[in-house]
Amino acid sequence: MKTPAFVFDMGEIHRLLHGMAKSDAGSTEADRQTRNYYQGNGRPMVWIDGLGVDERADSLLAWLHLLNEIGMSERAFGVAEIETDLQRLRTLGMDEGKNDVNHVAARLEYHLTKACLRYCYGQRFGYVNPASVFNSLDVERTDTLQRVVRYRGLFDVKMDHPDKGYSTFVLHKVAADSIAAYLRDIQPQDQFYARLKGMLANATTADQRRRILVNMERSRWRTHQPIVEEGKRIIVNIPAYHLYAYSDSAQLDMRVVCGNVRTKTPQLGSYIEWMEVNPQWVIPMSIIENEVAQRAGDSAYFARNRYNIFDRASNQQMSIHSVTRQMLLSGKYRVAQAGGEGNSLGRIVFRFKNNFSVFLHDTSNPGAFQRDSRAISHGCVRVSRPFDLAQFVLDEPDEWLLDRIRIAMGLQPESERGMDYVRQHTEDEDRNKLIGYVPVKPRVPLYIIYYTLWPDQDGILQTWPDVYGYDEVIWNHLKPYM
Repeated sequence: MKTPAFVFDMGEIHRLLHGMAKSDAGSTEADRQTRNYYQGNGRPMVWIDGLGVDERADSLLAWLHLLNEIGMSERAFGVAEIETDLQRLRTLGMDEGKNDVNHVAARLEYHLTKACLRYCYGQRFGYVNPASVFNSLDVERTDTLQRVVRYRGLFDVKMDHPDKGYSTFVLHKVAADSIAAYLRDIQPQDQFYARLKGMLANATTADQRRRILVNMERSRWRTHQPIVEEGKRIIVNIPAYHLYAYSDSAQLDMRVVCGNVRTKTPQLGSYIEWMEVNPQWVIPMSIIENEVAQRAGDSAYFARNRYNIFDRASNQQMSIHSVTRQMLLSGKYRVAQAGGEGNSLGRIVFRFKNNFSVFLHDTSNPGAFQRDSRAISHGCVRVSRPFDLAQFVLDEPDEWLLDRIRIAMGLQPESERGMDYVRQHTEDEDRNKLIGYVPVKPRVPLYIIYYTLWPDQDGILQTWPDVYGYDEVIWNHLKPYM
């Protein structure tokens, strides 16, 4: 006896679902989770029951119909196919073959799940995983067979990522008939995201749309240290080569120098916790490998740069002539540049915890700030107004503290006590050692970001150059949704 067209054969639907999962070549995490779910044995259907498909599918479609507002394509989420099959099922418009009731039900079940997971993963966490993408972008070291040993770390912003059970969590929301509320709750709340979304509707060129879309994606990333709107905070936007410092009563901005294309400044979130005046520069191993080791034994080079070599285990200073290239490359020795005038870090450094040994600092080459393109450092951020930044991060400093910093930095004091000190201490060495470690309490939030659309110091939205090519990287990962 032939099964009527409107009676489900659950066994046949499961078989069709398994076949769809096997043939699905989608590359996103949502696609992989959809395949895994329907390739498993005994998994209950999510959207289809004995009565067909209820209003949960309509709740999802309502959000999918707004995809154009965020620059996404309904085609990438299979909206037309879902609506066609939903119409067939609800009007009993099935026929024989590929459009019988079981094929229609199977397609609806699979496509609704895939679209729902794609949308939830993207709107809740971002359609691009920046930690995965950026931290496997630049090769730092290869072995003798040119296999990658290590990538350069470029992104260390603590943020939400989906765990292994996220897809199950979403599907439970569907099963519990709470998916409508969840879809509303996962919409990005970032104010800058809303601003960009409004701009997208008025974009007139493909380049404008692309720039808006990649910066909207950055605004979807749910960071554990979101940019605050009150209190002290410091933002360094790499493409702008600019630092913006804000408090409830003051604002400060200045030009900065960032890492070059080979040694990019990483994106990170942290807190400035202390400063060092006339710091010693401990040279990173990457610079020793690429620049210093080849000058092993060259006493004139080490003297000219005021570099000293120390045994890491004993902290004993070594004779330049006694240390070979191989010894420097072993990692058992550190090379440090003496603090003071001419030091690569300048007269002051602003320290914050991070995994890259980068920091904000002064420079012995102030002429670099006059350049339009200022991607020339080894990764740290050089600031053009270091004393002003020091004064900003301190909480109600007294004049003597500020003058000690001024004097140690080679600046003129402003208090009577400071001027008396300068008259009594004429030696640079005495002045340089007047102050060293300066705690920053309370610590000041720091954000090193990469936005090619971002407000300038006057709050006016500006377009900044894509100095590291990150817009292109993000765009390539967004294409499956376009």
